[in-house]
Amino acid sequence: MRILGVDPGTHRLGYGVIEVDGPARRCLEAGCLEAARRDPIERRLHVLHTGLAEVARRWRPDHLAVEEPFVAPERGAKSAVAVGQAQALALLVAADAGIEVHRYAPSQVKHAVADYGASTKAQLQRSLRLLLSLPAEPMADDASDALAIALCHLQHWRTAQRTQAPVR
Repeated sequence: MRILGVDPGTHRLGYGVIEVDGPARRCLEAGCLEAARRDPIERRLHVLHTGLAEVARRWRPDHLAVEEPFVAPERGAKSAVAVGQAQALALLVAADAGIEVHRYAPSQVKHAVADYGASTKAQLQRSLRLLLSLPAEPMADDASDALAIALCHLQHWRTAQRTQAPVR
């Protein structure tokens, strides 16, 4: 099974693809798609959509896991809408490719990967290195967040398989 994790953003969109074979799991690819900040939102979304669609074509994931938008109140409604638009482009990529979609709150992701719902980016990256046997090289926060989202989905999927309950 392959899972594509997506950390939505309108300037940088993180993605991570993991492959699961029984108890084994490994990172196939992780990175960030970037769009120029000065470009209008429609151009940025197009660039990110095209890039994410290419990742989906290349790896053919079975599931897409995306983080639900969370924007601190001080960043405002405009920022929340933009992040929601970035999440929507991931949903469109999944719909176009026939990929099953699952959404997770940031606290769910942190709890699933680092066992603490308010963990820091550094704690999350340390956990990812252990869980996926990644090298100690620095990783962009957006890419590591996307891998964490994919692992969160894996944990929820495995639990659902054991209990025969549908994953929501």
